Amino acid sequence: MSCTTILVGKKASYDGSTIISRNDDGGFDAKKILVMEPGKQPGKYKSVIGHLSLKLPEDPLRYTFIPNVSKKEGIWPACGINEANVAMTATETITSNPRVQGADPLVKYQPKKGRKEKEVPGGIGEEDLVVLVLPYIRSAREGVLRLGSLLKEYGTYEMNGIAFSDADEVWWMETIGGHHWIAKRVPDDRVVIMPNQFGLDSFDFEDAYGKKKDHLCSEDLREFVEKNHLDLAQGNEFDPRLAFGSRSDSDHIYNTPRAWFMARYFLPRTFKWDGDGADYTPESNDIPWSFVPEQKVTIEDVKYLLSSHFQGTPYDPYDRVSPLHGKYRSIGVPNSDDSGILQIRGYLPEEIRAVEWISLGGSGFTSCFPFYTNVKTLPAYLSGTTERISTDHLYWHSRLIAALTDAQYYSAVILDERYQNAVLNRGRALLQEYDGKILSGAPASLLEEANQKIADMVKEESDHALDAILKNASEKMKTRYHRNDN
Repeated sequence: MSCTTILVGKKASYDGSTIISRNDDGGFDAKKILVMEPGKQPGKYKSVIGHLSLKLPEDPLRYTFIPNVSKKEGIWPACGINEANVAMTATETITSNPRVQGADPLVKYQPKKGRKEKEVPGGIGEEDLVVLVLPYIRSAREGVLRLGSLLKEYGTYEMNGIAFSDADEVWWMETIGGHHWIAKRVPDDRVVIMPNQFGLDSFDFEDAYGKKKDHLCSEDLREFVEKNHLDLAQGNEFDPRLAFGSRSDSDHIYNTPRAWFMARYFLPRTFKWDGDGADYTPESNDIPWSFVPEQKVTIEDVKYLLSSHFQGTPYDPYDRVSPLHGKYRSIGVPNSDDSGILQIRGYLPEEIRAVEWISLGGSGFTSCFPFYTNVKTLPAYLSGTTERISTDHLYWHSRLIAALTDAQYYSAVILDERYQNAVLNRGRALLQEYDGKILSGAPASLLEEANQKIADMVKEESDHALDAILKNASEKMKTRYHRNDN
């Protein structure tokens, strides 16, 4: 399950908010956006993939999530924000190596094989994590600790990277083998980039086993590293990426080029990125996990990167001339089911502090818009998606626009850019309008009206865009023929 993650500390963002974001790249699974009320959160949970049953705490918080419409493989809730204004996105599938997998094997489901044998449940994974963690935490740090306790007890069947944020902190957590994990607080002035590869490139065990200010991990992680000879660093500095990650040929096609493009965007003058003598290339194994960006980071920056396809480089798959076009795996790909940018604006009152900026149905050519999360319901255009294609629902509306834009890229991309800009512009205006109303004393119940206006706006702009982009594609059909009878 390939995805791309961008994290932004509060001093690195344009307005002092924390931002966590991720493309959820799946298998063209229809998505909807829902609010889970505490009374509807199940007391018992059973996973589809892991066949694992467990009891949940009795005091859940309300939260948003983006589940699959079909439940044949489970919920796959993607990301969300709870009523305590804590955000979570899960998960970024990451890499590992045989030394780790041999020392702490993944916890795979084992079906019953005979009369006397019982099935053996698997661990927890992307299907489950948001539902098991987000309703029960009141800070980003609590999210790390709750998930850490679940991993210790149940294990996981896959390698995952998980982000948590609140108004003050952003935490990044990575699983190690079946039961171990490591987590680090993102420095406030930094940006983190994650392209499906184990990411952390530094870690302070002294802090993790002492004050726990910026580093957390499994209680036995240091001993696990020593016992299994996992530390490959030359010198005294421990490098988790060398110990727990990978640097394979496929990484150089699939993963590191995405990190290169994102870092190149945030640090265009700090390093040389192209040509002879480049500090970093698309196949470099040591592109930093975090860095101070050259300028403050906006929502639009994050959206651009999550939709990107190596624009301005020889690797752009839409380049007609370069022999290197399409060499590397792009960030914005057709099988992105959703893209969530979760913003916690600590300078605003709690009722309007949390905003999700969402794209559905193929992040490369889809719109991105905000909605308030401190609500009990969401508009049907966002929440009512069915498995049947219909422009009454955002997911399919977006999927149609994206597919038609891709098919006639050179003539359609300008139409799509206008559409995306219109939605961002109008979305920002509506956010400003309703922020102002709440700050002036209007009740928080007004936020459902705000979300409905935003959804209506997105549908209106999507209708206009689909009209124009479909007409453009129809005019470019290869069987078109004109006959002149004059």
